[in-house]
Amino acid sequence: MARPEAPGAGDQRDLRAELASLRKRLEEAEGYLGLERLRERRTELEQEVSRPDLWDDPDHARRITSEFSSVNADIDMLEDLDAKLSDTEVLHDLMLEESDSSLTGELTEAIDDLTRRLSDLELRSLFAGEYDERDAIAEVHAGTGGTDAQDWTEMLLRMYLRWAERHGMAYEVDETTEGQEAGLLSATFIVKGRFAYGLLSAERGVHRLVRMSPFDSQHRRQTSFASVDVIPFLDDAATEVAIDDKDLRIDTYRSSGAGGQHVNKTDSAVRITHLPTGIVVSCQNERSQHQNKARAMQILAAKLADLQRAERRSELDSLSGPKADVAWGSQIRSYVMAPYQMVKDHRTDYETGNVEAVLDGDIDAFIEAELRRRRPVGS
Repeated sequence: MARPEAPGAGDQRDLRAELASLRKRLEEAEGYLGLERLRERRTELEQEVSRPDLWDDPDHARRITSEFSSVNADIDMLEDLDAKLSDTEVLHDLMLEESDSSLTGELTEAIDDLTRRLSDLELRSLFAGEYDERDAIAEVHAGTGGTDAQDWTEMLLRMYLRWAERHGMAYEVDETTEGQEAGLLSATFIVKGRFAYGLLSAERGVHRLVRMSPFDSQHRRQTSFASVDVIPFLDDAATEVAIDDKDLRIDTYRSSGAGGQHVNKTDSAVRITHLPTGIVVSCQNERSQHQNKARAMQILAAKLADLQRAERRSELDSLSGPKADVAWGSQIRSYVMAPYQMVKDHRTDYETGNVEAVLDGDIDAFIEAELRRRRPVGS
């Protein structure tokens, strides 16, 4: 026979039902993340990382140690959630036994925290791509809208860097091309963190801004566009593609963006054009021309590998995404600041009125909605 809730404990919420739901969700997570399989794999990897000759093959060693770190992180996360949930269940039982409604606040706070953490964990079930766990190379480009579009491009760059900071991910801005009057014509940046590519791939497409233009003398409403492209950053991309030096045009120039005092004193920035495909990559924020060239070659290799995979699968948009004009009718999301406040994703219909929070990097709900929309039916 079920015990009644303590007086005043959960009058507005069924705490027992919430705990039961959390327990079920955690068990499901342990299933689709394969907790037992992870524990077995950890044992195998422990033997690998303890081998004295591990670093005789540095590439293999990096793959093994990276996998070992990821496996440990997944196990620790699941075991920590299980421990926290067990403690909360004990607290709930104590509240009932003692009829102590003063524990309600602590209990609901613990349940809310577990709910948030499990929601984050459940995103893992939405990742099915081969490269979803990888770092991401992202680009933003100004489209239709003149100076406003260039300013909008810089706003988007800030939004994604703030998002990365919120998630504790490192980032590098490798190239920026300044606008004629303000903002940016384009920028290339790398976000480093587990699932960076899987998450940011949901942002690929054209983004539309509607606002009262700060660059218009009559302060009229202006619509501007910018595009976002994302591909996985692969340390070993060079092994997937063969790049012939005669297919490259390498130009050096003086950096104009942020990067330290040295950038304006030497022609250290590097632009590489891959002649057969027309792909152009640039890097200007490393400390030397040699370092800029090396990073630009990494990005070029990743782009060529991405293109090669897409061609091999006869699906040009499988990783690099469909290309559309960066103008009217092509947007995936609209950010409206006038005459009202709203951000709406046109793929999922998810929307919010808190435009400032979104522009400050609070885009997780949009990303999750798009990942859920992409998920194959029945999976």
